[in-house]
Amino acid sequence: MDTLHIDGQVVLVTGAGSGIGHAIARACVAEGATVHLADVSDTVHDAAGKLAEESTGAGTVASHVCDVRDKDAVRVLLDDVVAASGRLDISFLNAGINGVPSLLQPGGAIDELSFEAWRGVMDVNLDGLFHSLQHSARVMKKQRSGSIVVTASTAGLRAEPRVSYPYVASKSAVVGLVRQASLELARFNVRINALAPGPVVTNIGGTGPRPAAAVAAWEDSVPMRRWGRPDDVAGLALLLASGASSWMTGGIHVVDGGASALTQIPSDALPAPDTTAL
Repeated sequence: MDTLHIDGQVVLVTGAGSGIGHAIARACVAEGATVHLADVSDTVHDAAGKLAEESTGAGTVASHVCDVRDKDAVRVLLDDVVAASGRLDISFLNAGINGVPSLLQPGGAIDELSFEAWRGVMDVNLDGLFHSLQHSARVMKKQRSGSIVVTASTAGLRAEPRVSYPYVASKSAVVGLVRQASLELARFNVRINALAPGPVVTNIGGTGPRPAAAVAAWEDSVPMRRWGRPDDVAGLALLLASGASSWMTGGIHVVDGGASALTQIPSDALPAPDTTAL
């Protein structure tokens, strides 16, 4: 029977400098994999060095600076991984941003949102994923083996007023992209699946403190009554990468503390016209 273990596998993680990506990288190192961390910031080198020092597993660590918006840089990244390690067994395509006002915040309405804000999120979350998926597939199709795990979101499965228009749109597109790619890659013995996390404590919306009311509102939307932690997602990521999921592809796998099973906010909490101005 196939197991959850990925020891000896060569792994790439994008967006690995912090948050979910870093938790996945740490889990892979602990499992004995050779892990390549990639991030847009050169702080990824420090993150990788610390991970190597702290790890009690048999895995090894390398780090790369790469802006996934740059298709040529992504091609070089994948070529560098293969040149260094000989192959690529697992790609965790996790890089993503938000940082744009939600539907419930000032500036987040459809007629207030700037195209620059829209484009900035789409450039990373959709175009950046496309580049990373394209070059991971290029390598794995040639090998006739591999597993790709993409970070989508529960916001890609339903309307979510607590996040921004471009985030919902980009993650919805990611879901479709994963399903479409699974049709092509299956004959090459390459699997692709998506994680769909709910609210997880990361820096995706910025590094500053979150308003207490917003934190409480998110917690109220989760039946398990807490935000997720990056480590809560890493276990599912390992399952989808490993041989234990060898007959799973094209799936969107929710990890959200039960949030997507719960009704969203009441309709009277949605933005409404200002009747006092009439």
